[in-house]
Amino acid sequence: MILEKEGKFVLQTENSAYAFDVLPTGHLEHLYYGARLDFDDDLREFEVLKPKREFGPGNTISYDEEHFSFAEEDTCFEISAWGKGDLRSPFVSIIHHDGSTTCDFLYESHLVSKGKPVRKTLPGSYDENDNCETLRITLKDRSYDVRLDLYYVVFEDKDVIARFADLTNAGEEEIRVERLLSFQLDLFDSDYEAVFFSGAWAREMQSYRTGISNGMHISRSNTGTSSSRANPFFMIARENTDENIGECFGFNLIYSGNHMEITDANSFGKVRIQSGINDEAFSFTLKKDEVFEAPEAIMSFSDSGFNLLSRRMHEFVRENIVRGEWKKKERPVLLNSWEAAYFNFDENKLVKLAKKAAEVGIELFVMDDGWFGERNDDLTSLGDWKVNTKKIPGGLKGLADRINKQGLSFGIWVEPEMVNVKSRLYEAHPDWCLANPNTPHSEGRHQRILDLTKKEVRDYIIESMSEVFSSANIEYVKWDMNRILSDIYSEGTPSSKMGEITHRYVLGLYEIMGELTKRFPKILFEGCSSGGNRFDLGILCFFPQIWASDNTDPICRSEIQQGLSYGYPLSAIGAHVSASPNHQTLRKTPMKTRAAVASFACFGYECNLNDFSKEEIDEIKKEIALYKAYRNVMQFGTFYRGGKGPAKTLSPSSASVLSNPSGYGNITEWTAVSKDKGTAVGMMLKKLALPNTQNTFYRPKGLKEDAKYVFVNKELEYDIRDFGDLVNTVAPIHLKQNSLLLDIVAKKIKLPSEKENYVASGKFLCTSGVRLCQDYAGTGYNENVRYAQDFSAKMYIMEEILNK
Repeated sequence: MILEKEGKFVLQTENSAYAFDVLPTGHLEHLYYGARLDFDDDLREFEVLKPKREFGPGNTISYDEEHFSFAEEDTCFEISAWGKGDLRSPFVSIIHHDGSTTCDFLYESHLVSKGKPVRKTLPGSYDENDNCETLRITLKDRSYDVRLDLYYVVFEDKDVIARFADLTNAGEEEIRVERLLSFQLDLFDSDYEAVFFSGAWAREMQSYRTGISNGMHISRSNTGTSSSRANPFFMIARENTDENIGECFGFNLIYSGNHMEITDANSFGKVRIQSGINDEAFSFTLKKDEVFEAPEAIMSFSDSGFNLLSRRMHEFVRENIVRGEWKKKERPVLLNSWEAAYFNFDENKLVKLAKKAAEVGIELFVMDDGWFGERNDDLTSLGDWKVNTKKIPGGLKGLADRINKQGLSFGIWVEPEMVNVKSRLYEAHPDWCLANPNTPHSEGRHQRILDLTKKEVRDYIIESMSEVFSSANIEYVKWDMNRILSDIYSEGTPSSKMGEITHRYVLGLYEIMGELTKRFPKILFEGCSSGGNRFDLGILCFFPQIWASDNTDPICRSEIQQGLSYGYPLSAIGAHVSASPNHQTLRKTPMKTRAAVASFACFGYECNLNDFSKEEIDEIKKEIALYKAYRNVMQFGTFYRGGKGPAKTLSPSSASVLSNPSGYGNITEWTAVSKDKGTAVGMMLKKLALPNTQNTFYRPKGLKEDAKYVFVNKELEYDIRDFGDLVNTVAPIHLKQNSLLLDIVAKKIKLPSEKENYVASGKFLCTSGVRLCQDYAGTGYNENVRYAQDFSAKMYIMEEILNK
């Protein structure tokens, strides 16, 4: 709901309120964002919120003689700029035709409308039923013919407000835009902490929590992508906020390129929060009547901790970002060929792998890199999207038909934005790369980036991909991008416009993805960029899921997926079970753990099933059957984290793992609850076994208070070899370690896991938690003891007991 009266504006959702007004000078002053406040029709309560000014602070700039007590440095604004005394980070920065950098945007008009306007160049959120409302505030620069339109879109039932801005050059002379951000939130006190998510390849989404009461903090990407280095999602929270208690704000950017998130605390105790396009090496020239669109940002508020904030973000992404055929459709269990074969495969090898996949219950077979051109390594053929008939004699159609006969859908890997120098495409069009022909070029993964600012390049990608996708029964596409930008240069582009290249690249990408998803609406597209190097809402506007990380180690993945869960729903996250030892860490982990972690996402496998033992294959069958039984809950249910919230350190050390048993410490605890709250699936992951610790609680969340539930664990079997020489304390004969006799006995005798089986109300379970069977602590073991070694995971099922 949007309320407005005489220059006062209130944006209300079901549980939050956002208020600002127009000052006598024409500036927009921010007054409040937080828990919902109810206002009278005349908005008289604004007098309670408005700062009182009689005299300006010392050693500051007064706006003018008429408003001598008004100092921009000590004011909370909706937008800001340099030149009139505000010393904090600006929302907009322009170099005018006369060289001046001063901007002074003042209120001109406003419009409230039903629904949401569609952007011309950028993707954004949407409302299928047009139940949202939009407030447009038009500001005009006091001295120059430049207009700034601010948009506020209220999704009342989602507790989300979307923000974006358009800048228009209404003058005769060119202007150069040096910065235009997507949103600004000025808070009256700086007693907050910021939670950013940083990382690297194979270490994505590591939370970093820091105080912001002094100075400026910037989390940013300058890789040309949203990047694994700094995800655009971030949070602001009071110091003691945890998963279930405390005030916090969440922000995200619907953009896939360079971005920055800023907190800037000033000497008056106020803090400015901003997000938008990273202005490093950025500039954008606007001629008369040209418009620059800033990406859309979304924000939400919670007064009950991070879990509530995440649930609001998840629902919004599922309902108002993701779209198309797969928006609410359950995702198939897949097998990806990459870690099973890398480049070393042929058609028969793939079909053999697919046959084993069908046997265990997998539904989709994906052929990864290596199927086109002369692609037997990563040195060649990117850009040459013709099937290698030496490897695949039957072509894509022949292979797809053979895969389909196994009862599986068929999918492929592509990397359309890239080209190898060793390729026919590069030989024909070296000028199609982002590269300066007059200087040495630095490459990543032996490949270069195609210049998506050029129409002919975009047309080539669209048509070549259309030819591939229509050549066979292709039902899934993994869209990769395996390097970041360097040597940014576009042949034929004027030097004055080189600062536009990175943004125009993203716009070109959106055009390509938009056209291909329109042509092939039934294909399930999964985004990927060296893993999670482009995990953002911009991609999710086109592709319903994104590969979270090339690191499939379940211990690392638990942290990566937990980090993602703060801003992204499980249905957007791709996760696979891989081999042990893991290919990225060489860590050995139980199959049970790998499956448990990957199942809280869009689930699949990435390993050579033909090398697995019968016991392992039988276990995989059980894992897949369990996932299918609860797939809807795992993908689309309401998600809750246990523990205390984001870690205080960037990379927890072994010491902090032991001393901080929170979601990022030794225990990771997840629960997914069905929409009707009738079913829940939980997981507890233990990184390290601690000696002489016997008691463990699992704390469910989100159940119906007055309903009765049966709580059970997923019963497992354990290999006696895991107990080492201890087997000889109970064995009638001596079993030598690593002996053939021990191997034979281990095949015949399995140790059953503990059995958890309780009946209690949802309120009882969620309030008290479940005290689980005693952990093994070195003093004895039987069928009532939890075997929870290093890297172990347990899964729990809660089903409502329905009265018949």
